[in-house]
Amino acid sequence: MKPLIRVPASDVGAVADALRAALAGGPGVWPAASPRPPSPDEPAWLVDDGIALVVETSGSTDAPKRVLLSADALRASAAATEAALHGPGQWLLALPTHYIAGAQVLVRSIVAGTEPVLLDGEHFDPAEFAAASARLDRRYPRYTSLVPVQLQRLVDAARTDPTVADALHVFDRILLGGQAASPALTLAADTLGVRITRTYGSSETAGGCVYDGRALDDVAVRITEGAVELSGPMLADGYLGDPERTAAAFTTDAGGVRWYRTGDLGELTHDGTLRIRGRADDVLISGGVKVSLGEVERAVRTVPGFADAVALRVPDREWGERAAVVATGTDAAAASGAREALAAATDAAGLPPAARPVRVELVDALPLLASGKPDRRALEARMRGGRGE
Repeated sequence: MKPLIRVPASDVGAVADALRAALAGGPGVWPAASPRPPSPDEPAWLVDDGIALVVETSGSTDAPKRVLLSADALRASAAATEAALHGPGQWLLALPTHYIAGAQVLVRSIVAGTEPVLLDGEHFDPAEFAAASARLDRRYPRYTSLVPVQLQRLVDAARTDPTVADALHVFDRILLGGQAASPALTLAADTLGVRITRTYGSSETAGGCVYDGRALDDVAVRITEGAVELSGPMLADGYLGDPERTAAAFTTDAGGVRWYRTGDLGELTHDGTLRIRGRADDVLISGGVKVSLGEVERAVRTVPGFADAVALRVPDREWGERAAVVATGTDAAAASGAREALAAATDAAGLPPAARPVRVELVDALPLLASGKPDRRALEARMRGGRGE
């Protein structure tokens, strides 16, 4: 056993140094979102000798979990990414280091022996992103990882600011993950000539391990009762101080292969491409019919003005539960008149009539977690307390 040290995630240099030491067998590192030191009554954590990193999940649909990642898992993930990108390169760090996507930018840089470029400022800004991209060394392939809300801001800015457009073209590849990107966003990025790869994975898989629906080297995907399970050398050891959750999320089959239960619904197409349908815990029962909110969300995002829509469940006296939609906007008339268009979109996607949204609400801005994901708990609380349309 060895100690686990907490380092403020905002001190990127300290996190990078601690990670470098951890990968070499030193103490495990926990990049903490809060800059405060641990309280006196907080336990002094010890971890197995192989553990290099602890990442706390965002807790968008559940209480946060502290994911244990070994040095071997981190290196395996970095190697798989390097193979998918056809070689090492230099990275721009645009995400917090207390999330796996940010920490992995540092790990990949350490493994590649390159110095990452850091994004200035506390908040993501397209102009700062453009300035940081100009500091990348053109002798190397250039990469970055973004979440959809960041890419959307860059795409919007690129329409009027040529320096942002030029910055997007600097990158040989932009990894886009954290949540599903809307079709409108990916189309806009493609139109601008931005080279993006959509990634799927989680802290429990040391980051993305499925790129554009295809499993990376040494990664296996299977569907068990409609749910996605992943296997590979980049799987986490489990959760810090939480054996019950570890046992629920990780299993070993009769052949000795270890699998992670993602909690996502999905399917494998005839050519082996993984298609995510939504979260297993985001399936509502409406009049006895199962409806995936992820599929509702994907359908309604094809409607103009609803590219950032979030689908939520709301109670219904007759049907038990129904779907509701929240999106950004200020036109109340548009919200009241949108239900027909959204219903048509869910019908066109082949969803049952029970999937048609019964409420639409427009907000000035969606509440976001620090990871850039919509804060669904806050939105559900709003819908429970608000009238909607």
